[in-house]
Amino acid sequence: MAKIRSEVLSPFRSVRMFFYLAFMASGTLGGLIALARLLPLLSGSASDPARAADTLKGLGIDVAAVSLFAFLYARESKAKDAQVARLAREERLSRLRLRVGAAEGRPFTLSELRGTARLVIVAGPADFVAESFRRSQPFLRELAERAVLAVPFATDGNTPELRLDDGGDEDVIDGGDDVARRSKRLWQLTPVYITEWAQYEIKHAQLITPLFVHP
Repeated sequence: MAKIRSEVLSPFRSVRMFFYLAFMASGTLGGLIALARLLPLLSGSASDPARAADTLKGLGIDVAAVSLFAFLYARESKAKDAQVARLAREERLSRLRLRVGAAEGRPFTLSELRGTARLVIVAGPADFVAESFRRSQPFLRELAERAVLAVPFATDGNTPELRLDDGGDEDVIDGGDDVARRSKRLWQLTPVYITEWAQYEIKHAQLITPLFVHP
């Protein structure tokens, strides 16, 4: 699936790579022919400096052309491999599951949030996650207005304490409007199947959504 998506995102890459290979093959063949002509011209019995110079010039052009198209092909191939790897990571990420609350509701995949919420994964030790939650409290209303949802993922296996304290923003905590209600639920997403989350190379991933990771 990742390769198919890569072809859709870069439809002309395969065409360019085909022509690069064709030009490399043509230049290699021309270089071999020029080399075959050059050797007799440089021999003592059939020495012809003028023709040898012209043939050597053509050989140089062929070598330069092959080198150029080899570089372009290698760069295109590297970009393709990087794109496929990124798309594969995104697919693995989109299949990870979570739920609202500790044990409420049915599990759903991250892909189901696409187009409806801006997902932020806060990954690190439980203390780091709890500190991130504490620092986010003054901004809960603004985050809720932007449809931001947070997924706290404690990498040390401990459970961070995420609770709106009495010193928070009263308009956010006690408000009755929709934004206030959503701000209370901003941190209520819980990862499901922790083993799958742990297996995901979260520190090296380029994600479809923003990612905050403990250094």
